[in-house]
Amino acid sequence: MIRVGVIGAAGRMGATVCNAVVADPGLELVAVVDSGAPGSTTHGLTISGELRALADAHVDVAIDFTVAEASRVNLPWLAMHSIHAVVGTTGFSQDDLDSFKKSFTNSNCLIAANFAIGAVLMMRFAEMASPFFDTAEIIEIHHDGKADSPSGTAVATAQRMAAASNEWAQDPTKHEAIKGARGAKGPGDIPIHAVRMRGAVANQEVIFGAQGQTLTIRHDTTDRASFMPGVVLACKKIAEHKGFTLGLDSFLGI
Repeated sequence: MIRVGVIGAAGRMGATVCNAVVADPGLELVAVVDSGAPGSTTHGLTISGELRALADAHVDVAIDFTVAEASRVNLPWLAMHSIHAVVGTTGFSQDDLDSFKKSFTNSNCLIAANFAIGAVLMMRFAEMASPFFDTAEIIEIHHDGKADSPSGTAVATAQRMAAASNEWAQDPTKHEAIKGARGAKGPGDIPIHAVRMRGAVANQEVIFGAQGQTLTIRHDTTDRASFMPGVVLACKKIAEHKGFTLGLDSFLGI
């Protein structure tokens, strides 16, 4: 049985993570932490405001779905206490990632921009398609409670596409009547358009164009539960993936 702690347990995503851990027979929820809700209870556990609760409960794996500012504190602490980390937080800089790589020597860390298996496949398919098309744009749609834009998934997708091809056609736009109408230029100057929409959860489409044809690769998330199979898989496999891993791909064998 793998002993699991959840950081950010009182948030909507944290609560969904807790439910998924409790529902899986191979995992045991033994500690819950949220600095914004200490003293509350979930699944018979009292939420602590201190990371120390994870060590006290002898957690094997800690799941962190918070924000980058909090994770910059959480992850070095987990590394120092030899606790594996499964992280869904986005917004890290390259310096952050380099620091995490150096920190996790006695335990392992996975940071994934998206834990929905369909989204991981969408990014892989976009990477595969990139060398065969002249133009590409990314449109990501998220709920209106998401504070950052563009999404970590959109940035990660553009990074993989740019690495797969550096022969994108020039943007012909000479004038924007409204600044930003063509979106933000991501890695490889691939345009990224971020939509924040009430009623949405998380959606992304990548549109490719070449002479006489277009290809659209789209993934839609209708419920946060879609991320949970990837999170559960990561908890079960994190001990096999030494050091620092970026992206869920290798856990899926792709």
